[in-house]
Formats: sequence, structure tokens, C-alpha cells
Amino acid sequence: MIYTVTFNPALDYIMRVDGLQSKDINRTRSEEIHYGGKGINVSVILTRLGVENKALGFVAGFSGKQIEDMLVSDGIKTDFVHLKEGYTRINVKIRCDRELDINANGPEIKREEVDALFEKLEELKSKDYLILAGSIPKALPDNMYEKILERLDGKGVNFVVDATGDLLKNVLKYKPFMVKPNHHELGEIFGVEITALEDIEKYAKKLQEMGAKNVLVSRGKDGAALIDEFGKVHTMGNVPGKIISSVGCGDSMVAGFVAGYVKEKDYAYALKLGSACGNATAFSSGLATKNEIDKMLQSEYLQQEG
Repeated sequence: MIYTVTFNPALDYIMRVDGLQSKDINRTRSEEIHYGGKGINVSVILTRLGVENKALGFVAGFSGKQIEDMLVSDGIKTDFVHLKEGYTRINVKIRCDRELDINANGPEIKREEVDALFEKLEELKSKDYLILAGSIPKALPDNMYEKILERLDGKGVNFVVDATGDLLKNVLKYKPFMVKPNHHELGEIFGVEITALEDIEKYAKKLQEMGAKNVLVSRGKDGAALIDEFGKVHTMGNVPGKIISSVGCGDSMVAGFVAGYVKEKDYAYALKLGSACGNATAFSSGLATKNEIDKMLQSEYLQQEG
């Protein structure tokens, strides 16, 4: 079973206007509401790939109920902790001749509510996967990832961590199954600039020396590289074309990689499916559909390079 955690999910309220002005009321020409959160994005793609999973995290108030209802409607299994106070955040995204994003902080989370999440995580068993993605909200301690991995350490759970900086470095001692920095984030961890595949291999192997089992590095326009647990370097290109949105591409790659490995137990295939999912989302207005992912899998540009 695969579990994802989203500490601070959101409803993204997208308003499209012809132009912004301050002298009178601005009126939209269309509006959309989407659920968001890195862990939730992973769960969506896993579900579209037909891989059983469950989304964990915190929700609160009417906005939290709306997220939950939308996810259930889309066939995504959830088991959120319901906070007694506050509201799940609503982020306002204004789209006109420029993009204006206003992101809320989210609700306060009390100690007993954190304990309730820990109780749900105690249900994880050996060979399950736990995917932690994104930053830690202000309402939680900075070492929340460490606390979770410490509690589950020794149970045989496969940890997947998509985080940056100290948040990533501090969990390496728990030997995560996979970590996924991009090439800029990998360089920042070691205070270097990464410009070539050789650099990625060098510093990814340093992360492995620190505890990571597999290191998946997204490389922007250059595709992705995987240094697997056996020291083999796999690379994958990108499909050329005009990107519609980069939102959710990394989450889609994580979902595809885990789904591919769970299905085939083959790192080359996992990288290919992860790349297909990331590319498909890049060329979509939202997260990729199964049909879009399948089309990407057939692309000549997503063939193994090494």
C-alpha cells in the first residue's frame, strides 16, 4: 500500500480577468476551483495509474470538507485528521496579463491532532510506501519529517522524500528508499553549481553515502537522471513542446516512479513511467490523465539513454 501525506492542503480559487484596475470593481470572466497539495497531487496520479493508495494529512472547516468531497468524487481514498478549529486554506490565483498568487497560511494544528496523524501512520506495515512531499507549514515543528521517520524506523516502510535543504538532509539517516531533488536543489545542498550529468552523479552518490537508497534528480529541459541503489546511472530525456504549466510536474514524476517500481521492480521502467507522468502534466492544464500518460510512454523521446 502507498500512503501520501499533505500537511497543508489547499483549495486553489483561480479567477481569470481581462485586466486589473484599482478604481472600480474587477469582474472575472471565468472561475475554477481545484484541490492542491504535493502529496495530494501524488495520490491523484497514482489513482489515475490504477495504483492503490491513501491520502493522509490535515483538513479543517468547510474548505477541508470540500477538498475531501472532491477527492472522494475523483476516486481518491482519504483518511485525513479533521482539525477542530480553523479552515483549510484557500489560495487565490488571479490570471490576466500577469499572474498574481495569494497563498494563505493554513490552520493551527494542535499537539493532539499531530498525535492523531501519528496513530494513523502506525498502521503502516513492512513493504508499504510513505511519500512525504513539500515544505512544513508554520503550524508544525520544523523536524516533522524526522519525527515521522523516527517513529516508523525499523518497520520496513519504504520512505520517499521530495524536499529540499536541511529538510532532506536530516532524514537521510533513516535510509529513505528514494529522494527527489532537482539539479538546482542538489547543488544547493552541497554549495556547488551543477551543470553536467557527471556533477549529478557525483553529488547524488554523496546523498547515497549519507543514507539515500535511490536518488532521482529532475533536470528541467534536460530530463531526469536516476542513480539507483546499485550505483547505475539511468537518464531520460524530455518530450519537446510548449509547456502549459509546470505545477505538479515533480509530484507526477514521483508518483510515476513509485508506481513503475511497485509494478515492475525495475528502476529503468520506474524512471520511464515517472518521466512520462511529469511530461504529461507539463503539457496539461491540470494533472495528467491516464490517456495523456500512455501517449507519453510511447514517445520516442522517452527512451532509456543510459
